[in-house]
This record gives sequence, structure tokens and C-alpha cells, in this order.
Amino acid sequence: MAVFVNTFFEERLEDLFTLADKVARAFAAADLPYRVVGGLATYLYVEEKEPDAGRLTRDIDIVVRRDDLDAIAKAAEPFGLQYRHVAGVDMLVQKDEPSARRAVHMVFSGEKVRSDYPEATPQLSGSRTVRGIELLPLVDLLRMKLNSFRLKDQTHLQDLDQAGLITPAIESQLSQIHRERLARVRASE
Repeated sequence: MAVFVNTFFEERLEDLFTLADKVARAFAAADLPYRVVGGLATYLYVEEKEPDAGRLTRDIDIVVRRDDLDAIAKAAEPFGLQYRHVAGVDMLVQKDEPSARRAVHMVFSGEKVRSDYPEATPQLSGSRTVRGIELLPLVDLLRMKLNSFRLKDQTHLQDLDQAGLITPAIESQLSQIHRERLARVRASE
């Protein structure tokens, strides 16, 4: 029997985990807090509950404290990562592949990513570790997805919901506007 392997997917996933490991080592070496959010966090939460149900992402998004930005830039250098501020986005790019599409994008705890977002990015309290990657707690990840509410965020919300991760207990912790947005996502399925 022939076995087919999606080598592109496997290679891309390995690249993401290699980059996530660089981030983890850089932040640990400098004793700086951070949490992975966005598509990679969604992928890890979904995959843990429903293997093979996660969607791959191109980059890594992390929550950091703005006050740590200079320390982050210094800590990242020995790990092959370079700080850049491009088009209003703070990121760490790989020195050997300085692509914004494959970078580590940083958002700041306690601040709104955009002024029209209903809530600020959650604080760095609590975490969940999956496959050695420190994630923002699920309810905080949901808040971020419901804040940005782009089509890809809505798709991530559907994935989390279909995996049974958005429980009534989690949902009860959301603000009214976030519960309304979640209801809209569910109505569109």
C-alpha cells in the first residue's frame, strides 16, 4: 500500500516550530514574558483536541509588554532574529530570511491593536503550554480573534468551536460584544 505524505505541509510546520523554538529560547535567556497567539495558537489548541483539524499559518504572532521592546531586540539577536518596525508593525525577522510574511509579529499587552477594536490585547497573565510553546489562555485568544474579527479570525473561531473548545464556561467570560460576534460566526456556518 502506498503512503502519501504532504511534505510541503510537514516542512512548513517544522519551519514554524523551529522559529517558535528560537523565540522561546531568546525570551527564556532574557527572562522575558511572551505568549503565542494568532494562527499558531489556534492550530495548537485545535490539534490538541482534534488531531489533523488545524489550519497552518505563515507567521507567528506573540503578545509582549511594550516596555520590554528594547530587551526583546537585544535578546533576539543571538538567536538569528532581528527586530524591525515596518508599516506600523513590530516584528522579529529571521536574519537569513527577512520576510515579514514569515516573521514573528508582536502585539502589546494592555493596548488595542487598532483603535476601533472593542477591547485591548489581554495582559500576560496565565499561559498554556502545548508542544513546548507558551500560549495565551484560550479565553484570551478568543478575545483577540473576536476583536480583529477578520475573515481568517472567523475561520479560526469556527475551527475552535467545531473542536468543542468554546464551552459555555469559556463563552460566559466574554464581553457582550464578543458574544454577539461569536453568535454571528456560528450563524454563518
